[in-house]
Amino acid sequence: MRIGTDTSKFPGAAENGAAWTLREIAALGLEGAFFRSPYELSPTLDPGEMRDAVALGHDLGLYVEVGTAKVNPFAAPEAPRVRDLGDGDYLRGLERLIRACAGAGVTELWTATANYQFRLPGLRACDRFRDDVAWAGQLAATAKVLDRLAPLLRDLGVHLNLETHEEITSFEAVRLVEDAGPDAFGITFDTANVFVRAEDPVAAAARVGPYVRQSHVRDVAPMFTDDGVGRFLAPCGQGVIDWPALLAHLPAEATLSIEGIVGGRAEMPLFLHDPLWQEGHPDLTVAELAEVLRLTRGYEDRAAAGEAPGLAALRAPCGPGDSLAFITQSAAHLRAVLSTRSADLEVTV
Repeated sequence: MRIGTDTSKFPGAAENGAAWTLREIAALGLEGAFFRSPYELSPTLDPGEMRDAVALGHDLGLYVEVGTAKVNPFAAPEAPRVRDLGDGDYLRGLERLIRACAGAGVTELWTATANYQFRLPGLRACDRFRDDVAWAGQLAATAKVLDRLAPLLRDLGVHLNLETHEEITSFEAVRLVEDAGPDAFGITFDTANVFVRAEDPVAAAARVGPYVRQSHVRDVAPMFTDDGVGRFLAPCGQGVIDWPALLAHLPAEATLSIEGIVGGRAEMPLFLHDPLWQEGHPDLTVAELAEVLRLTRGYEDRAAAGEAPGLAALRAPCGPGDSLAFITQSAAHLRAVLSTRSADLEVTV
């Protein structure tokens, strides 16, 4: 497994461009870069600029992965640039993004279903709980988009990998990929987002493992709050995830892109006591909810003993130094886990 980072959370990336970012990532000893959008490789989607950026990454020994856009048509109004690219047709714009990435030699592409509106309070900050369109309707519309994109993906020989984003469960992501076809679609496994849907990250890894082609890795620091449970982000190894157990479920060729923090630790509530929240999770099992609560109690005990940041510290603003430390500390822990696992395998053999 190769360890890289998400450039959208890499300090200085937005200001300095792709070439600078790739060189900085390589200088840190990381092995890959995930760009959230092809516009990060070229603001005009210039084929030559995109190819040059990808070639530079490869010359530096890095894997290069790129995102496209959301595949839930109800999220389309929040991405006017994609619609503009398609001359008024969002789907055509998405297809052009996919072609641009494939033309640059990138075959593993990220996508997701919806958004989280941090500016809004309460349950409806998550698009899963929108009033204007039910989540089941959003999933059905997403499935139709995937079916429309499948022939293009197969023709280009690329995979569009659906993230376990904060609004979708791993159960739903697996069903979408299985129905649309794993020959054209895969999963980008976000290790911290599944916790927002009250899933045990290790159990979720086992579910999505057969379809994982990319991953966004970060740890979870959960605390009990007035809303129920608050999920905060922590560097890998400093939260509650059992990394050896989780990584054991992922394919050996999986890329581990550390998704860091910007400005804060991205608190997202689990409204466990809200009937609407409960009804909105038909796949949730008692066993996984119990594990989420056990992990939260365990983290709270560590925080109370001064062994981990407490609620006030988790809610405090973060600066660029914190963002970079998040990435380097995560990389160090993941390397240690992978090194130990390799040594164990050698002893077994």
